[in-house]
Amino acid sequence: MNTLIIENLTKTYAGGVKPLDGMSLTLTDGMFGLLGPNGAGKSSLMRTIARLQEPDKGNITFNGTDALAEPDTLRRQLGYLPQEFGVYPKLSAAILLDHLAVLKGVSDKRLRKEQIDSLLEQTNLSPHRHRAVHTFSGGMRQRFGIAQALLGNPKLIIVDEPTAGLDPEERNRFNNLLSEIGEHRIVILSTHIVEDVKDLCPNMGILVNGRLIRLGKPDDLIAELSGQVWAKTIDKKDLELYKDWVLISSRLNAGRLTIHVFAKTQPTGFKQVQPDLEDVYFSTLNSAGHV
Repeated sequence: MNTLIIENLTKTYAGGVKPLDGMSLTLTDGMFGLLGPNGAGKSSLMRTIARLQEPDKGNITFNGTDALAEPDTLRRQLGYLPQEFGVYPKLSAAILLDHLAVLKGVSDKRLRKEQIDSLLEQTNLSPHRHRAVHTFSGGMRQRFGIAQALLGNPKLIIVDEPTAGLDPEERNRFNNLLSEIGEHRIVILSTHIVEDVKDLCPNMGILVNGRLIRLGKPDDLIAELSGQVWAKTIDKKDLELYKDWVLISSRLNAGRLTIHVFAKTQPTGFKQVQPDLEDVYFSTLNSAGHV
């Protein structure tokens, strides 16, 4: 069983921006979904865990090792797919994976070939092994990113906004791949896409302004809103009339708005609806003053 312990992690950038503000979290094997809007601090947290930047204060411990004092120990056990990553122009997928495997310390040539062949097969890239990676589509690049992150059989994997910009087919393909790798290791999925967390993660947290303000199992968090979410379809021009309600979300539906509000009792003209993870997410942002 792998264990990652994050304690009171704080980071302030020039100008006083604080993307991490006393962040604490303990994770064990399995997939953990970190939800948050753009600017919440997700990427800063991922970069800090990956030892690409130093925190101002706090501690990170992985499997009993102080990751701040011994960063190389963590890096040898880490697979990281950042939000954006560059590739060497003109290098094929197989050659680039071989190069990256050497950098990760996989020195045995036979073992490297076995790993690369297996990963290309797992990511459905075997037919494209001789193509230059810079010619790949967005979805293929993300699958290649997972392949490189899995080199060396890491015990901790971080994926930062992996499905942003992918079409629905590629997003489903990528999520199916992620679901296969979440056993016997820690996988942190950082995203602002609620459905990705709902589909993949047995545990989740919501990060706002550098603080983890909700933590739990998706079904448990949804159950907390049971009987308190109400819906009504209105004309867009009438939205201002509901500004005094605790508005969770508004969604366009055939040119009109369907609004969800939070209330202990039934508001006039509303019908009760079964809450979902989007209701949890947006009500959490609302309570934090973000929306």
